[in-house]
Amino acid sequence: MKRLTVDSAETVQTRIKSDPVFAEALLREATDLFLNGEAEAARLLLRDVVNATVGFEQIALATRRPSKSIHRMLSARGNPTMESLAAVFSAIRGALGVSFETHTVHHAKVA
Repeated sequence: MKRLTVDSAETVQTRIKSDPVFAEALLREATDLFLNGEAEAARLLLRDVVNATVGFEQIALATRRPSKSIHRMLSARGNPTMESLAAVFSAIRGALGVSFETHTVHHAKVA
């Protein structure tokens, strides 16, 4: 019987692999999520980007951390140190050949 639906994770992985601009956008979104206090969502999105691009073994080599540790830290229950997470972000940025600039946005105070 032919499958009528496609797993959304599979669709995202395929798109990341075939579209470097999409991969970069997801990395940027993971960064924004992390900086805005959405650590779990950021880790899971970063996991998708790592998995579909360079892979966990390459990130492990680049960060000098065991692959299993990278898997754990980018899981829903992961609890990486800032140093470890920064190393992963740096490694994936390097692998994708992108850099970031940060800007602050001031919001009006609500009374």
